[in-house]
Amino acid sequence: LILGQGHILQRFPEKDWEDNPFPQGIELFCQPNGWQLVPERERPSFFVSVLTDINSERHYCACFTFWEGLDNPQVQKAEASEVDEDEVPGLVQPTQVFAPKSLVLVSRLDHTEVFRNCLGLIYAVHVDSLSVPLETVIGNLLTCVIPVAGGSQRTITLGAGDRQVIQTPINDTLPVSGSSVAHLFRQLGIVNVLYLFCAALTEHKILFLSSSYQRLTDACRALLAIMFPLKYSFTYVPILPGKLLEVLSTPTPFIIGVNSFFRSETQELLDVIIADLDGGTVTIPECVHISLLPDPLLQQTQTALSMVSGFLSFPRLADKEIRAVFLWLFGQLFHGYRWCLHIIRIHPEPVIRFHKAAFLGQRALTEDDFLMKVLDGMAFAGFISERGPPYRLTDLFDDLMANQVERIRQEECSPHKVMNHIKELAEQLFKNENPYPAVAMHKVQRPAESPGHNDPKNLAIFPLLDDVTVQLFIDHAAAKLQTAPPVVKAELKGMVPSGPPLGDIVDRHGHVLANSARRLEVVRNCITYIFDNKMLEAKKLMPAVLRALKGRAARVCLTQELNQHVLQNRAVLDDQQFDYIVRMMNCTLQDCSHMDEHGIAAILLPLVTAFCRKLGAGITQFAYSCVQEHMVWTNMQFWEAMFYSDVQNHIRALYLEADGGEQSTAEQLGALELASEQSRLWPTLSKEQQSERVQKEESTVFSQAIHYANRMSYLLLPLDTSKNRLLNRSGIGDVESVSNSYVTNSIAGSMAESYDTESGFEDAESSDVANSVVRFINRFVDKVCNESGVTNEHLKALHTMIPDIVQMHIETLDAVHRESKRLPPIQKPKLLRPILLAGEELVMDGMRVHLISDGREEATGALGGPPLLPAEGAIFLTTYRLIFKGTPNDPLVGEQVVTRSFPIASLTKEKRISVSLSMDQFIQEGLQLRSCTFQLLKIAFDEEVASDLAEVFRKHMHKLRYPQHVQGTFAFTVGQSGKTLVEHKTKDKNQSIKTLSKNLVKSAKRTIGRQYATRKKYSPPTWENRSSLQSELDEDELSVTEELDQGSLTLSSTIRSSDRQTMSNVVERACCRDYQRLGLGTLSNSLTRSKNEPFRISTVNRMYTVCRSYPGLLIVPQSIPDSTIQRISRCYRQNRFPVVCWRNSRTKAVLLRSAGLHAKGVVGFFKSPNAPSAGPSQADSTSLEQEKYMQAIISSMPSYCEPSGRNTLGGFTSTHMSTSGRTRTYTSGFPLAGNSRLLAPKNWGSIRGSGRLSAYNPEVGNRLSSKESPQPNGGPSEALFLRQQRAYLYIIGDKTQLKGGKQDSFQQWEVVPIEVCDVRQVKNSFKKLMKACVPSSATSEPKTYGCILFLCVYPDSLHRVLQVSVLVVELLDTGSSVMVSLEDGWDVTTQVVSLVQLLSDPYYRTFDGFRLLVEKEWLSFGHRFSHRGAQTLASQSSGFTPVFLQFLDCVHQIHLQFPMEFEFSQYYLKFLAYHYVSNRFRTFLLDSDYERIELGVLYEEKGERKNPQVCKSVWDYIDRLNKKTPIFFNYMFSPEDEEVLRPYSFISNLKVWDFYIEETLSEGPSYDWELVQRGRQERLAEEVPDKPDTTTPKSQRHIVWPCYDSRSRVVPDAITKLLQDLQSLEAELGLPPEKWKDTWDKIKANQRVEPSFNSSLLMSSNLSHQRRSQGVYLPESGVGSSINLAMDREISTTSTPVAGRPSTSTLYSQFQSTESENRSFEGILFKKGALLKPWKPRWFVLDKTKHQLRYYETRQDKECKGVIELAEVESVIPGTPTMGAPKNIEEKAFFDLKTTKRVYNFCAQDSPNAQLWMDSIQSCLSDA
Repeated sequence: LILGQGHILQRFPEKDWEDNPFPQGIELFCQPNGWQLVPERERPSFFVSVLTDINSERHYCACFTFWEGLDNPQVQKAEASEVDEDEVPGLVQPTQVFAPKSLVLVSRLDHTEVFRNCLGLIYAVHVDSLSVPLETVIGNLLTCVIPVAGGSQRTITLGAGDRQVIQTPINDTLPVSGSSVAHLFRQLGIVNVLYLFCAALTEHKILFLSSSYQRLTDACRALLAIMFPLKYSFTYVPILPGKLLEVLSTPTPFIIGVNSFFRSETQELLDVIIADLDGGTVTIPECVHISLLPDPLLQQTQTALSMVSGFLSFPRLADKEIRAVFLWLFGQLFHGYRWCLHIIRIHPEPVIRFHKAAFLGQRALTEDDFLMKVLDGMAFAGFISERGPPYRLTDLFDDLMANQVERIRQEECSPHKVMNHIKELAEQLFKNENPYPAVAMHKVQRPAESPGHNDPKNLAIFPLLDDVTVQLFIDHAAAKLQTAPPVVKAELKGMVPSGPPLGDIVDRHGHVLANSARRLEVVRNCITYIFDNKMLEAKKLMPAVLRALKGRAARVCLTQELNQHVLQNRAVLDDQQFDYIVRMMNCTLQDCSHMDEHGIAAILLPLVTAFCRKLGAGITQFAYSCVQEHMVWTNMQFWEAMFYSDVQNHIRALYLEADGGEQSTAEQLGALELASEQSRLWPTLSKEQQSERVQKEESTVFSQAIHYANRMSYLLLPLDTSKNRLLNRSGIGDVESVSNSYVTNSIAGSMAESYDTESGFEDAESSDVANSVVRFINRFVDKVCNESGVTNEHLKALHTMIPDIVQMHIETLDAVHRESKRLPPIQKPKLLRPILLAGEELVMDGMRVHLISDGREEATGALGGPPLLPAEGAIFLTTYRLIFKGTPNDPLVGEQVVTRSFPIASLTKEKRISVSLSMDQFIQEGLQLRSCTFQLLKIAFDEEVASDLAEVFRKHMHKLRYPQHVQGTFAFTVGQSGKTLVEHKTKDKNQSIKTLSKNLVKSAKRTIGRQYATRKKYSPPTWENRSSLQSELDEDELSVTEELDQGSLTLSSTIRSSDRQTMSNVVERACCRDYQRLGLGTLSNSLTRSKNEPFRISTVNRMYTVCRSYPGLLIVPQSIPDSTIQRISRCYRQNRFPVVCWRNSRTKAVLLRSAGLHAKGVVGFFKSPNAPSAGPSQADSTSLEQEKYMQAIISSMPSYCEPSGRNTLGGFTSTHMSTSGRTRTYTSGFPLAGNSRLLAPKNWGSIRGSGRLSAYNPEVGNRLSSKESPQPNGGPSEALFLRQQRAYLYIIGDKTQLKGGKQDSFQQWEVVPIEVCDVRQVKNSFKKLMKACVPSSATSEPKTYGCILFLCVYPDSLHRVLQVSVLVVELLDTGSSVMVSLEDGWDVTTQVVSLVQLLSDPYYRTFDGFRLLVEKEWLSFGHRFSHRGAQTLASQSSGFTPVFLQFLDCVHQIHLQFPMEFEFSQYYLKFLAYHYVSNRFRTFLLDSDYERIELGVLYEEKGERKNPQVCKSVWDYIDRLNKKTPIFFNYMFSPEDEEVLRPYSFISNLKVWDFYIEETLSEGPSYDWELVQRGRQERLAEEVPDKPDTTTPKSQRHIVWPCYDSRSRVVPDAITKLLQDLQSLEAELGLPPEKWKDTWDKIKANQRVEPSFNSSLLMSSNLSHQRRSQGVYLPESGVGSSINLAMDREISTTSTPVAGRPSTSTLYSQFQSTESENRSFEGILFKKGALLKPWKPRWFVLDKTKHQLRYYETRQDKECKGVIELAEVESVIPGTPTMGAPKNIEEKAFFDLKTTKRVYNFCAQDSPNAQLWMDSIQSCLSDA
């Protein structure tokens, strides 16, 4: 197939028409797929292409193609052809071939049917050899004159016996669509077409594909028709020839049609929306985002379109209905647009601009993406320039906008009414296209289908025509036209009506955006106070005003009020007034967007140049110099809109003055109406009058340009020109504004020039500021003057003027700046000093900052209560903490002190921010500091803080956060001077400890020497921070003395007596104490240790040579020699081989821990031991040794050693025994030990969440989990065990590590693969958790806290750890040993083994036990605290990973579920969570015991302390504190013997730890106890007045604010309160204070006498079933209530009190203060009964504490007859005697008590008594 080239054979007329040039390249469009020869004749075809010329005029090319045979195709010959006829000669096969020839008719009018008929007729004349000459037909065709529009009809004939009627549309502005729109909807469907519609309006690229050319043309025509009244102004090619396909990669938007033949070439277009008309699909690429119609409109449009019918029966009518829907839609979108037009010139031509911001603001659609893009688009710009002029021809759309908007608005919610309206519009559209629908007279000759028609021999070649004949026809017609009288067409121009104005602003949800009248009243009052100089009143109202100004109505109200105080463009204020007005202006502008859609900045613009203050002789400071820090002033579009608005007002005034006489009526005319009237009169004016008006308008624009050059320089030049803050940030010079106007060439030139020359505002020198402002103003002036037709002379004058204006203004500002510096500084609150710990020192003194509110709403007052933030104060950096201390900005709470602090070591992220404070004009530099103690400091530096000082602060903070070495942390540097902080000298420090550790290592070398009996230097692996220790070690040579059997080595035999003291420290470590408690082994002096103990304490790692991160003493099976251990350790990561860490005292099952195996060891380890091997390779021997090790552990278990051989679990059978007796089943999915009590369901926690088995492999899953539904309480249901036997040892391993391992059915251990969260996941989820609990900014979308928390997957990781722990607890409890072998053995492994021990062993739930657990599993077994906490510079990059915090959170969850099983309180866990990251103590520093020994910190705690004030161990601190206060003690501690806990681990059971979300702004974190105590003492000292005032009673009430007060202190739980009262009473009585623990123990001892009590005051027997619940959780309950609860329970359980036990009342009175204290006043009063009841004497008690007036029958009566709540009392007034009152009592003895419910009548014995009662009640009321 060879594509040829088409060429034009003939064209008529040969010369172009004067007004219509001939389109070039037309031959490409005749055969869009390319010119080619075909072997068979094809049918003639017809389609219309559309070409657009350089003037955007459309040319319609109707193309009729037929095929002619070529006799001798080898010979190239050019045949003659006609009109525009093209053909292709080419080389083909010698058989008969056919070449295409086209007849093309080019016209500006679009009459497809007429074109088809005319070209068909020419072809028919040729084919059927009619007698009419072709020249005559063509001559007649070329001389038809058809009007463009007007609704006329013409009959034409081409002289071949034909006749056609052409109807022209009534209005040519409305598109003609035929039925093309209906066809498009049929082909693509409603949703697809709406996508295309939105894409076309928002300027995307659209490509149509179809195999039919006519379909492409129709689809493109339809898309343009539904866009009416907007016109498409980009590339529009309905049929694109194949040769021009590269056009598709143009960067500009387009609508193009391409034949499906080229589909493959369109595949790689990445940003083009492709509509396939044949397949009915629309493909939108991923990278393209189409903004759709705003929400209710989209729904309404879809509904209306779906109601259109008649696509098949009446396509033309359906077509018009669809178009009417879109017309209605544009009516909705654009209604009110004429009210946002600015007319800036009327003569000689109207110039109109559209105020986009105002339109969007009034329609409340500023956020709408779709409308924004449409208004910024070229189509809308064309719409404004075409439809903006007020005096012109109008059409259907103008009528819709003027008269039917109200109807649209009322009917939009009723689809049927909308449909009726649409049908009316459709009728008008149909009538426009078919003014005479009845007329359809067509008579056209068609080519005859004669028998030999297709025979090529019968068909003659289309002849060449005679040009002269055709030209004669044309000339004759032209002459005729000239002699004809001119057609006078009546101009129907008129004023375009504007339609109804935009009403109230209604936002998306239909709420009117208005402030309440009260807020507006506050704004008005405040302004009145300011101008009346009532500054104190104004100050009180100011915070409320600043809050009110968030609303638009209040901002408008402010501008209106300020306007009233401006006289003759000036308002001179004093300093204080000026400050307040400026603050309000700043607050108003702060919430305005840069678009200023509500016009607030526009109204303020004249005001900021009016308000001023006198600074000195002749120097005035205007408000504009203080309100420059707002982005709106740097937005070019804002200035343009302001300028055009002012110009419009001036031009209107110009013509109103000119009309003089008609002033009264003209006053009401808007600018557009006025302009319309002037346009109408324009032709009637003389030339002089016309030029005079043009000149006046031009001068008006010019004078405004000068005025605006001044205004812009006011707001863009900063007061201090050296500080160019705003301009630097906004980069005025770099951002080109987009305006709704066509850019003329001259502007484009000047813009391009300014782009090149501009460098932005980088330097801050004043000259640069001036230049940049001049450039900005020049660009503005260029733009507006070119658009509004200012003459070039005036423009040049402006350009020379602007630099002078700016320079002059700079000089004025310099003087103002100089004077303003002399003003007395504004009184700022004095900086408060923080309280420091002993040894804590200030690194940087306080810098004045503002603490900004973050996303937590409690402190801002958003949830009720006072707004404590923002607050002003200072930030202090100490060696230990970052502290903010200050006072709230709101004067209503200005006396409170706000403290927020966190340890510097817990800082996780620091970020620079820019903050704009409502009361301040400047945008301040700030820092956002986030801490892993769940605290966030958002601070903005005060302007008095130099920026370099802020930088110094950051550097110091970084230095303290990431010291070079761990010895730089606070725990080490505490109490040292500041110098040692920077440079550490480690030479003389801890000398004795150095010697100690040196001796320890020396003795190690001797031991190792004996073992290997060789003489060599020992050099242990280097450690990064080892300083000089290494060289000391290397000096010592090893001496061999004797060789001993390694297995029998004990401590005494291997270490010389001089070093024994050193080693005894090792023995004292937590590990060793715990091993002895568990009976896992002892260290004895004799070499002959009892061999029947299954385990021994090995000293193989005493020098930390086997495993650097393990403790020195380890528990291993008795039968395994140390040499084997050294070899086995190499198979495990970090050499962390399996060691025993706990043994179940009942089942003797052991818990082991290790790291995961090295990848190479896994497969070898799980291979069957009998597999043949090629040779005794090392890997095999290690594998065998490993197996031997496992076997040794299994052998240690009593169940394995029973004589019956392998335990068949006979004791474990349950009631579900099967008949055969072979298969046994086990309840609850786990084998239960025979001698254990069957566990009731209440003790069950969940093993897995919601029955998920993903954590286990299927085989083990079948055994260890149930497939059936879990029990209601979350425990697993009963399931069958598939194997008769359970394994002796389960290895919990990481799923990813255990791939490829085969399970051997004879092995006695089994692997349980589980999924664990790796460190990276934990880190990421923790970051999300911090952001959820402490968000940095308030979010607009109402996401619930729980939802955010769930997204952070943090609870999921807790769930997994708890789930695995419960699984291990179960296995151990049923007699199987478990080895936890995950990751490196120091993160998840530690979490799991610690939790398992805590759940299984009640000892670990006491103070001593928990300490021991943490010391053993976390510290000795080498959890990397320093690395995970990123404590030093080296670990900075690894980031903070809260592994230990997760463990504490898990303990907290268990504590919540079992509140009576723990000796310590929740506060104890929070305390540890805070201090494990605070670096206040040395306990949680460094990564292993080895590192602690090397630094000399492991044993120093045992020795003397030089500074008793400084506690180095967190445990010592807790012990010391626990003696003083019961803060760490859990009063509900009442353990059951040997209880194993099984907590639920479903995510739904997990609660958010309040450690993450609570804060106390009054005193900061409560975990540094001495600070809090000292702070409270100081506050109490301040509150006590110098002279106690006895006259007025002081209120006992205290308002408790969440987030400010410490609730546990202000509202303590019952027992704490009673203990405090006891302490204060002891102090009052002068008794020696008794320790709280002794008091508590006494009470418990008293209670134990009572058999019904389990073990404590709160544990009566009937409470035991509530052990899981939190019903009696004291700290949450009110004062006294829990005690009463316990007593009621006790009475109910014992019918008669047992002798010897104190009664309830006496027990209660131990804690109860004396009764008289509560009875403030008492006595007899007569009380009038209810209606018709007599007066009776009653004993009344006034109780101040409970705030009640109670009454009894008699004084002795204990049962209260009634209570009057004083909270309900409204007044106490003297009364009068009523009927039945007591006799002989004076009148003044009566008084009435009025409550909200009724009035009580009382009578006292006499009048003084009555007065006393009234005063007492009154004082109670005032106290409240």
